[in-house]
Amino acid sequence: MREFLDISHLLGMPEAASAHAADIDYMMALVHWLMLILFIGWGAYFLYVLYRFRASKNPVASYEGAKGTYSKIQEVAVVVVESVLLVGFAFPIWGLLKNEFPVANTTFEVHVIAEQFTWNIHYPGPDGIFGPLDPYLVNTATNPIGLVMSDSTAMDDIVMIDELHLPLDRPVTLSLSSKDVIHSFGVPQLRVKQDIIPGLIIPIWFTPTLAGEYEIACAQLCGIGHYKMKGYVTVEPMEDVDAWLEDMASGAF
Repeated sequence: MREFLDISHLLGMPEAASAHAADIDYMMALVHWLMLILFIGWGAYFLYVLYRFRASKNPVASYEGAKGTYSKIQEVAVVVVESVLLVGFAFPIWGLLKNEFPVANTTFEVHVIAEQFTWNIHYPGPDGIFGPLDPYLVNTATNPIGLVMSDSTAMDDIVMIDELHLPLDRPVTLSLSSKDVIHSFGVPQLRVKQDIIPGLIIPIWFTPTLAGEYEIACAQLCGIGHYKMKGYVTVEPMEDVDAWLEDMASGAF
């Protein structure tokens, strides 16, 4: 039944590249089935009303409205179906992604710091510890996120611009923050989109399941250069990510 109802491939969706993508696509397919049923049902009813209450048969307008129970049954049915979609599909997926975070030491963690109009990607380096940040040390050219380089845990950290590398088939945790205005981290293939609010650190998690390179788009109008705020996420085997990080560490920021 699920295979029959899942028409996400007909909706122009991008390729699914994360573990939770199939559930989101299925929910969207069910919503579109509901919209199709409503379109056909209400369209047929509209044509019936045009014929049934045509001017030649009803020269005097009636302002009392419909008194039958058929329309109420329809309205109740729509509410019931929408409730099933929310309680049975949307709420569980939301709860999984927002509340059921994987165990910390099993995930690949990266910090993503947004600014007009760049994605700053912060990796912890070989020691696995993120160095402290100080906003007073921010320098766009030499220290874009304000790393406290005098701290031993920060000396091996890696900071990249618009370049995010993630492991295949392993849970990933991203800590999202902003240096200036509201941004939104969006990767359609991963079915990930999260607003980033200044002053907050917002964690999200997902599991990439398809290797490839995908565009990171800012999904929130953030200024005159919003159109050019894009980066790239590369999903590849863990050993390739480790090799890339080693190369970057040799010339680490």
